[in-house]
Amino acid sequence: MDTSNPAVFVNGGMLRMFVGRRVRTVIQVIRYDAGAVVGKSTDDHQLVVKGSPPSQPLTTWVEIIGIADSSQSIRADIWTNFGDNFDPYCYNQLCQLANGEYKQLFF
Repeated sequence: MDTSNPAVFVNGGMLRMFVGRRVRTVIQVIRYDAGAVVGKSTDDHQLVVKGSPPSQPLTTWVEIIGIADSSQSIRADIWTNFGDNFDPYCYNQLCQLANGEYKQLFF
């Protein structure tokens, strides 16, 4: 496992704190729009994901790893399908832990 450039767990509301850094988040795919994917974060923020999605079709929920371009966009390096059933509440709790009291456990 390469730990030289870890990706911070974020939801839509946290993205603004990590602009220019490597992040990972999960979105619910809403639509494809002019070379980008528009999605809803697990805390209901609209995000735009730029980059080339994988050749296989995206599922409803997708994990994105890449560089936060702005408070509402990510330039994706890695796209991982998470299927059509996903619990956004649990992911938000994970983001809170990974950026709060237990930050040291997440690199």
